[in-house]
Amino acid sequence: SWLSNTYLIAGGPGEEAVLVDSGAPMGPILEAIEEYRLSPTYLLCTHHHRDHTAHNDDYKRWFACAICAHPSERDHHAVVDLPLDDGAELAAGDLRIRALHVPGHTIGQLAFLVDGSHLFTGDTLFRGSVGGTCGTTSTSFEDLRRSIMEVLMELPAETVVLPGHGDETTIGREWEENPFIRAWRGLDPVAGAPCAALGRRASLLVRAADYDGGTKCWVRFEDGGRDAIVPGSRVR
Repeated sequence: SWLSNTYLIAGGPGEEAVLVDSGAPMGPILEAIEEYRLSPTYLLCTHHHRDHTAHNDDYKRWFACAICAHPSERDHHAVVDLPLDDGAELAAGDLRIRALHVPGHTIGQLAFLVDGSHLFTGDTLFRGSVGGTCGTTSTSFEDLRRSIMEVLMELPAETVVLPGHGDETTIGREWEENPFIRAWRGLDPVAGAPCAALGRRASLLVRAADYDGGTKCWVRFEDGGRDAIVPGSRVR
């Protein structure tokens, strides 16, 4: 019901594996673990929201895998066995994993780069969209844009992006086609149309399709001029 993704990654059958987020139904994951005789050693949490952590306790109980998250979100998780700061590296069998701190959607948002080729972005970057910055543990629009433009978009264009919701993409595709990134690059004009966002007067700069069939909006509030990424359903 959350449209959340859980990922299971291993180098091959019979090897150690890692999980990324746990909000999706467990059935297909458990079947794959059994079919390929995998041993999950880590559960990597991109962030603490319930739609990404719903089955943390279940996976830990079944496989004794270590729950990994950014230390700034320790208090939001029931259990964090291994805090991961920016640049922390893990190994699971032949897999090599690097944590990237990408705050914005939440203070401790992490992305995980596996073997230098596959990037798990949580709720920071989606196919054609970006994460929101109006949640109770969001930091700022500026943080989100910096995380995307100065961290994620610096990776090779062929890097496969596997978001916390929706379909996979690549860094190159998002660089060229994502409406928010194109606007931040100065390639496309921003609208600047008057609107109300979250019940406040604002200007609508970009509206784009989101993973759930709705839209996501970049707005600038008139009272203080702060920018935010908000659900399109909250913009009039």
